[in-house]
Amino acid sequence: MLDVNRTNRVLAALKDQGMNQMLLTDPMSIFYLTGVYMAPMERFYALLLRADGNHAFFLNRLFHVPEEVGIQKVWYSDTDRIADVVAPCLDRDAVLGVDKEIRARFLLPLMEANAAAGFLIGSPAVDFTRGIKDEGEQARMRASSLINDAAMAKFKELIHEGVTERQVADQMLQIYLDLGADGYSFSPLVAFGANAADPHHSPDDTAVKAGDCVLFDVGCIRNGYCSDMTRTFYFKSASEHCRQIYDTVRRANEAAIEAIRPGVPLSRLDQTARDLITAAGYGSYFTHRLGHFIGLSEHEYGDVSAANTWEAVPGMIFSIEPGIYLPGETGVRIEDLVLVTENGVEVLNHYPKKLEIIG
Repeated sequence: MLDVNRTNRVLAALKDQGMNQMLLTDPMSIFYLTGVYMAPMERFYALLLRADGNHAFFLNRLFHVPEEVGIQKVWYSDTDRIADVVAPCLDRDAVLGVDKEIRARFLLPLMEANAAAGFLIGSPAVDFTRGIKDEGEQARMRASSLINDAAMAKFKELIHEGVTERQVADQMLQIYLDLGADGYSFSPLVAFGANAADPHHSPDDTAVKAGDCVLFDVGCIRNGYCSDMTRTFYFKSASEHCRQIYDTVRRANEAAIEAIRPGVPLSRLDQTARDLITAAGYGSYFTHRLGHFIGLSEHEYGDVSAANTWEAVPGMIFSIEPGIYLPGETGVRIEDLVLVTENGVEVLNHYPKKLEIIG
């Protein structure tokens, strides 16, 4: 059924952008508003929201959706022209908001037919709404993160002399399932030693050796909501140099989290962590933004970066994940998910961040 509260929040945000109708084609945003998930592949799949309540759900006759969704269903077949199906449902005299996911082969014919008075990107209306989690979503995010905490404790036990990154990664899904997860939120990242200097390294046949860092960037899905956490361990031993790098990253993580409260610009959080890492001499080795939003998708619109002018709002959930990456040598990242509360912040991950020697 159409979630009236969420829909009204999107429409209010859309009104602030000067629009009263919007066409959504992102399947996850449609799920967020209707509870219906569809993987349409190449076919058109869209939800039209209108301020006057004349919403429409555009569905190919091959799709199967619940009988009652609280929205007018507009069915089409593979031989129909999409512009001819959609245009009659639009207010031709008003601007149409479209999301950033709409394909050009669907949008351009609507523009050529003058199906609306104009076309603007309306994505911020739904993206910002999704970025502020309600109480039910917050509870699901906590539950997913608790499973991730428990999984991390088991993942480190997989590390032993001679084991490879790929061998470790291949055992992770079953651990998640045994703990009650529904699956991965993204393919696990397992990196030993110098491989950890690549923030997006894919597990390969590298075997762990004494003194290596062991980096796990992992997450699962529980009841539709994603978790994401990174911890860096050391196998057998850690050099003083590695300990200093680790301590710098940990302090950057904790300093950024401590700065979170409603009204604080997200760019300031990034700067807080970046200044600390730069002061330690590793500024050029912190090569990515501090964090990303997360919820139904592992990476949702919105980030914690120098370029984001948004202020923290209660209900926002995002990652705090500073890192230092020394090419050919080592890498350290420590990541937590955080929830902005009315008075400050709640950290959703509870697995310890102290330097830990395993194996």
